[in-house]
Amino acid sequence: MAARVIWGSLSLLRVLWCLLPQTGYIHPDEFFQSPEVMAEDILGVQASRPWEFYPSSSCRTVVFPLLTSGSTFWLLRLWEELGLWPGLGDNEEQEKLLKKSCTLYVGNLSFYTTEEQIYELFSKSGDIKKIIMGLDKMKKTACGFCFVEYYSRADAENAMRYINGTRLDDRIIRTDWDAGFKEGRQYGRGRSGGQVRDEYREDYDAGRGGYGKLAQKQ
Repeated sequence: MAARVIWGSLSLLRVLWCLLPQTGYIHPDEFFQSPEVMAEDILGVQASRPWEFYPSSSCRTVVFPLLTSGSTFWLLRLWEELGLWPGLGDNEEQEKLLKKSCTLYVGNLSFYTTEEQIYELFSKSGDIKKIIMGLDKMKKTACGFCFVEYYSRADAENAMRYINGTRLDDRIIRTDWDAGFKEGRQYGRGRSGGQVRDEYREDYDAGRGGYGKLAQKQ
C-alpha cells in the first residue's frame, strides 16, 4: 500500500509540473541531464556530470532542476530517512558490493583499442574471467570504455594498483572499482549513442572520434 501511495504521489507531482505554464525555450538537454545531476547531488548515486554543471565552468542554473526533478528526489530521500522506503539510495550496500567486487571499470580508452589489447595488458595482473567492451548504442562500435572482471579480488586489486594511470594506445587509462556488470551497461548513455563526455567535448581527440558530437554539428 505504501509503495502505491508513493508511486501515485510522484506521478501526480510529475503531471503538475508538466501542466504548469512555461514560457521561453528550454534546450532538450536540460530534460536529459538535469535529473542525473540532481540524483547525484541529492541521492548520492554515481552519475556522469556534464561540464555545464561543473563549478569551474557552470553555464546552467540548478534552480529549475531543483524545483522539478530535484523536489521529487528530495521526497524520495525524506521517505527513506523516515523509513517509508528503506534501502533507497543505500550507499552502504553499494560500498559492500565495491569492497568484494572483482570487476573494474576502465575509461578513457581509444575507440580503436581492441579487446585483445585490453586482455594482454590486464592479464598481467591475474586471470581474467570476462571483458565487456563499451559500445555505441546506435552503431554497436567501441566507444572508449570497458569492464574487466577477474576471478579473484586480489588480482583486481593488483590491476588497480599497477595499471590505473598507465598508457594504452598512447592514452592514460583510468580504472575504478565497479559493483558488477549488468546487461545494458555496455552501451553509451549519450544522445548520439556514445558516452556523454564525447557529446560536449570541444577539443579534438583523434582517438575518440575527433571533436564532440555537438561541435561537429555546428
